[in-house]
Amino acid sequence: MTDDLHFLTIAEASNLIETKKLSPVEYVDALLERIEALNPILDAFLLITGDQARDEAKKAEADITAGHYKGPLHGIPFALKDIYETEGIRTTAHSKILINNVPDKDATSVANLKKAGAILMGKLATHEFAHGGPSLDLPWPPARNPWKLDRFSGGSSSGSGCGVAAGMVPLATGSDTGGSIRGPAGLCGIAGLKPTYGLVSRAGVIPNSYSYDHAGPMAWNVEDIAIGLQGMVSYDPVGDPASAKVTYPDYRSALNGNIEGLRVGVIRHFYEEENKFPDASIKGMNEAIAVFESLGAKVKDVRVRPLQEYRVVKLTMGESEIFSVNYPDLVKRPGDFGHDFRSRTIPACLISGIDYMQASRLRRRMMQEMEEIYQNYDVLITAGQGPAPEFPAYNSISNWTGAKASVHYNVVAGPSISVCNGFDNDGMPVSVMVCGKPFSEPTVLNAAYAFEKATVWRARRPQLSPDMEKPPTGEIPVIPDIAGVDEATKSRAAAAVEGAGLKLDGLMMDEVYEAAPYIYEMSARLRQDLMRSEEPSSIMLAQPAKE
Repeated sequence: MTDDLHFLTIAEASNLIETKKLSPVEYVDALLERIEALNPILDAFLLITGDQARDEAKKAEADITAGHYKGPLHGIPFALKDIYETEGIRTTAHSKILINNVPDKDATSVANLKKAGAILMGKLATHEFAHGGPSLDLPWPPARNPWKLDRFSGGSSSGSGCGVAAGMVPLATGSDTGGSIRGPAGLCGIAGLKPTYGLVSRAGVIPNSYSYDHAGPMAWNVEDIAIGLQGMVSYDPVGDPASAKVTYPDYRSALNGNIEGLRVGVIRHFYEEENKFPDASIKGMNEAIAVFESLGAKVKDVRVRPLQEYRVVKLTMGESEIFSVNYPDLVKRPGDFGHDFRSRTIPACLISGIDYMQASRLRRRMMQEMEEIYQNYDVLITAGQGPAPEFPAYNSISNWTGAKASVHYNVVAGPSISVCNGFDNDGMPVSVMVCGKPFSEPTVLNAAYAFEKATVWRARRPQLSPDMEKPPTGEIPVIPDIAGVDEATKSRAAAAVEGAGLKLDGLMMDEVYEAAPYIYEMSARLRQDLMRSEEPSSIMLAQPAKE
């Protein structure tokens, strides 16, 4: 297989299409051929819409030939994480629960991309309902990492990270509730943006957590992210009550690469003190700091709250919300969900209303605390995810025990982009996240763009062939470890399960018992005194700065 077309960036392909040096039909056919060849070893696509894509490519070519070029997404193929609803096309959330779900309209952002002339190639693997980690008990297998097929590609926009990195599609959509765009971007060595909450409509994106879900683009580099973001944004107050009414800048034009004097804060304690990040990540961050300094940025260390505090707030609220979203099916058919989803979601019935409100009020305080940080720094950087582990290394209980640095920016709602920051000794990518205050996408994107242009990482691509051996995933642990859970904790958890009206078998109850000590520990952390005047975050969603 030639890589001439497969590894074109959006910017490169759109220039060729606009100047009529590349036919959208030729481009789509080349990518469909690559998808058909590589998907059997990568499992990135759940559904390939080849016939529809070819029809749209012919239409795009005719329009462009007739002088009706729409812009840089016209004739560009894209694919969707399979939680984005598509008119007349199956949308499953990678779950048996929605295996026959066919929506009657497109998600708002999908409609926007189509309006810009982009061509849908199919639906991509995710984790069940965009939640949790890789599972082997779902209707489709998990997507693999194209750099090493025995590694997983991150969650939950797993097919999106894999598909872009493998050159199957230049643009994919993802969703990010606690890092689900930036995680796969980091593990697969691509770029992925979690925009400001409310910038991209959530309408038609199957919800995980109403308060924390962000929809955004995933692509090979920052310039392509800017192009993709431009195609996705729109004000959508009817479809998305959190949609922000803002003036959309030309995100691509903001990429001038000049960051002389930019104030960069390094959140070093996330990856050096609170978590043991791999040596390759630490080395990458040290080199990234040097790159920013060499470009004229003013770099200083900055401290925010401990990462675990953001994690407790996000988990308490987010898990409560996804439990509510899926409650009817969890009551009627819990066994039709996979182990990983159950073990993350059902234990949320142990979270009280008091805990949820305490978390929401603390979130509001956390967002306000960041305002002082933003006065002193234009962007913040910290370590992203990577390198990707092998499949058996994943364990569902990690949801309740660990904390990714990405969760910080889901809580405080501003933009955060993951870009490649080098490779470890096994050739696996590591990443850096560049973040900023709400609605500062132009600044954040330009900082990431300048860094990317000053490094060599975009010249390296995974080497793939259809005849590569597809290694076994190994056995991902599914038997809960409840040896250390005392009887009082079990009794308390069992009462909550009964009170929620759930009918669970022995394995499912053990999944709840395993998580219970961690949830009750989180609850204890939240039981702190707050001022009566401290209101919940639901009345202070991210809003653009006033002129």
